[in-house]
Amino acid sequence: MTTQMFEGRGHAAVYQKYRFAPGKELQQTILAYLQEKKAIPAELVVDVGCGSGQGTRFLAEHFKKVVGTDISEAQIQEAKDTSSIPNVSYLVCPAEELPCQDASVDVLASFTAAHWFDIEKFMREAQRVVRPGGCVAISTYTVDMSLRYGDCSEKLTKIFRECWDQILKYAHNRLKFVLENYKEIFEALPFPDKKRITDIYDKIPMTVEGVVGYLESASPYQTFMKNDPEAAKSLLQETEKRMLETMGVSSRETPVEFWVRHVCVLGCK
Repeated sequence: MTTQMFEGRGHAAVYQKYRFAPGKELQQTILAYLQEKKAIPAELVVDVGCGSGQGTRFLAEHFKKVVGTDISEAQIQEAKDTSSIPNVSYLVCPAEELPCQDASVDVLASFTAAHWFDIEKFMREAQRVVRPGGCVAISTYTVDMSLRYGDCSEKLTKIFRECWDQILKYAHNRLKFVLENYKEIFEALPFPDKKRITDIYDKIPMTVEGVVGYLESASPYQTFMKNDPEAAKSLLQETEKRMLETMGVSSRETPVEFWVRHVCVLGCK
């Protein structure tokens, strides 16, 4: 069964506010693969572990019918409340028990979620629901992140990573899949035609507030908050203060480049 995180309404709201959609390079990588495998145009695309719908909305721009699924009712409610798109619907269900007929799905996608699934059961479900010739696109951003701003990019990145290292002390053991660049997920994919790309870099437009908000949205930070709320809040406040001082600005709305590295597992049945 999917490991249940991001369940509370408060966490879901933070997730919706601060999590970013798939970046342009990741989008282009996925779309180019699907075009190569002639999976475009597609009738039905399912976004598994869709959270508050950032990836689902990207898919809706390119495909006829998109279904976002997540085990968290709070996340699905955030997705529904955020935007109403005619070709998108949302369902609450586990990743390992999709409400899809056999061989009915053209593209099965998952963005920054597959490490929470029961990998063996999810792959069996992918084998069941994806049609012959259909594709999967499973991606995550990694902990390899950096910040760029003027001539203080190196210092900013150091501050960010120091904070991230503190937060990662509270990481769930399933984050090992991310730290290993989805190698185990790639190996478990039962499709004969598959590949793993580990060097997709995207620039995400952010503000200082957005970067700190992203840290707040991370599951290890939420665990940190439950264990020691004062220390957790203090860490983010101090991190924001150090970032602003290093940049020589006072506004948390100051734009900053947030660079992330994605890993993507692609396969065709």
